[in-house]
Amino acid sequence: MPPPAVSTASVRTIFYRFRRNRRGSAAVEFALVAPVFFALLFAIIETGLMFFASQVLETITQDSARMIQTGQAQTASYTQAQFQSYVCSQISALFSCANVYVDVERYPAFTNVTINSQIDASNNFINNMQYNPGGPGDIVVVRLFYQWPLFVTGLGYNISNLAGSKRLLTATAAFRNEPYPN
Repeated sequence: MPPPAVSTASVRTIFYRFRRNRRGSAAVEFALVAPVFFALLFAIIETGLMFFASQVLETITQDSARMIQTGQAQTASYTQAQFQSYVCSQISALFSCANVYVDVERYPAFTNVTINSQIDASNNFINNMQYNPGGPGDIVVVRLFYQWPLFVTGLGYNISNLAGSKRLLTATAAFRNEPYPN
């Protein structure tokens, strides 16, 4: 059995040699930093894509609302399904038409406009969509909803406001119908 001083010295020299050797330090440092880096990168990409989708939904809403504002939908006697189909014809590959909800409501005055939340206390989407485009000079609010799926929520970055890791994207257009001929 070697004396304890020799074994302590040999352990110390092995430890010093290990500390001086830097061949694998970059791989170890990357392994420590990579999960945080990729989580942050994916959260930024997902947030940017969600904001882009929100802007696309806003554009679709404005373009679709123009059909009602000018009276084209009313004179063509569009039903809710036909107007939904018109909205879907403008949707890019970013959305699934089956998940786009359209709400069109008429109000007697701008002061009477009420925008209720479409999310209940359990974070579920409330699907009470209506279609009432009004007539010439009526005040109308067109709202489009889309349940955007989120993927990076498990990494501590959770911007979902619906159950099932989804974010409700909403776009609204409020206007007075033009005085189109009936």
